[in-house]
Amino acid sequence: MAQSEIGVAIVGTGFGQKVHIPGFQAHHRTRIVAVYHRELAKAEAIAQTHAIPHACQNLEAIVALPEVEAVSISTPPFLHYKMAKTVLNAGKHLLLEKPTTLNLAEAEELHQMAIAKNLVTTMNFEFRCIPAWQRLQELLAEGYVGQPRLIKVDWLVSGRADAARPWNWYAQKDLGGGALGAIGSHTFDYIAWLFGSVQRLNARLSVAVTQRPDPLSGVLKPVDADDVCQIMLELTDGTPCQITLSAATYQGRGHWLEVYGDRGTLILGSDNQKDYVHGFKLLGSQAGEPLTPLEIPDRLAFPRTWDDGRIAPFVRIIDRWVQGIDQGKSLAPSLQEGVYSQLLMDLTHQSNHHGTWSEVPQSY
Repeated sequence: MAQSEIGVAIVGTGFGQKVHIPGFQAHHRTRIVAVYHRELAKAEAIAQTHAIPHACQNLEAIVALPEVEAVSISTPPFLHYKMAKTVLNAGKHLLLEKPTTLNLAEAEELHQMAIAKNLVTTMNFEFRCIPAWQRLQELLAEGYVGQPRLIKVDWLVSGRADAARPWNWYAQKDLGGGALGAIGSHTFDYIAWLFGSVQRLNARLSVAVTQRPDPLSGVLKPVDADDVCQIMLELTDGTPCQITLSAATYQGRGHWLEVYGDRGTLILGSDNQKDYVHGFKLLGSQAGEPLTPLEIPDRLAFPRTWDDGRIAPFVRIIDRWVQGIDQGKSLAPSLQEGVYSQLLMDLTHQSNHHGTWSEVPQSY
């Protein structure tokens, strides 16, 4: 028996047009039936370009459409809570971009709403769906490194290095801007996925580019959202983890995860500054031998790739969402994982503010 298509609405048309629309159009079980933009003319233009039946400038109108069964949100973080709440209140399944919300209380409320209404949620933590990362997870589970002694993350990119880039929501801490929200949210999710929960953390957040020009007037406006994050984690098994994140590093080394254990070492990384998904390579060593490249099995390969590397793992995220809707339960990464990432983000801000270690509640 053929499985039915799921009618999806797209909310957020920046990242949404680049990644979400092509991803949903590529998935065999999803059909885009509506698109939202706060300006109706732009919503209508996007709908015409992508052959989408409905265009709306009002989210309530989108969720009222009977053919909309599920909604994908990729708006800036400060809009996530209100929009996701509208979607869940309307009884629609939810796919949400990271960071989850602006704070833990908002994320927890959304998660509990989804549970109460038996709605399926998914977070776009796409590193879980990249072949090299999936192979790393398998090798860790097989004991390749043994007991980890040190985990080290460097994610150093240049996206915000140019001080001439205009001031916008990303420059504002209260709107969810900054490197912690953009890439730290991913890091916290994959640390939990690969290594387990965190016992405590200590963080220092800083702003390297302290002013940016207003896009309309050109007047310099203050930036208070972090662009450099230094975070120390202690996992519940005692393993130390050192994380350095920056969006302001010209010729930064890219994104690297290093795992040093009592049996071996695994290093996963990419120096691709243009595409944070393409280009990962996996290196390994056991018993003190030289590091050598490790093969990624064909069974983990993407069946199709795009010039924009973000689309292929997003299609796999969509697939987990669809599977969850079929099964009537949320599959990881869901809002549950979104809550945990948000918890660690909140505690990072707390640690930075007080200059102390923050203990992580083990009830999450």
